[in-house]
Amino acid sequence: MDSPLANEVVVGKIESAEVFETARKPKLAKLDIDLGDERAQSAAQLLYHHDIDDLPGTRVLCVTDLGTVNIAGYTSEVLTVGVPGEDGNPVLVTPSKDVPLGGELY
Repeated sequence: MDSPLANEVVVGKIESAEVFETARKPKLAKLDIDLGDERAQSAAQLLYHHDIDDLPGTRVLCVTDLGTVNIAGYTSEVLTVGVPGEDGNPVLVTPSKDVPLGGELY
């Protein structure tokens, strides 16, 4: 995409997840994500609708070109995509099939 407003959204797989105990926001998780040709970490507020033990192995959509954010000493490198559930809290957006890692959303 040639638009300066376009963001790259790619498929990743959560390799590991842990509860982010020191974050100010509730229900935050630290994620290590395999993007195919590289790895990235993400802080994501997922634990309202997702159990921490169920996250590894889950394919997710990640926005990769927003820059990094430091959250309580942890560098979040990608934005893990979610949408509000009925209660307004984030629910992960996941592919419905086992698609290749690094594949771009179009």
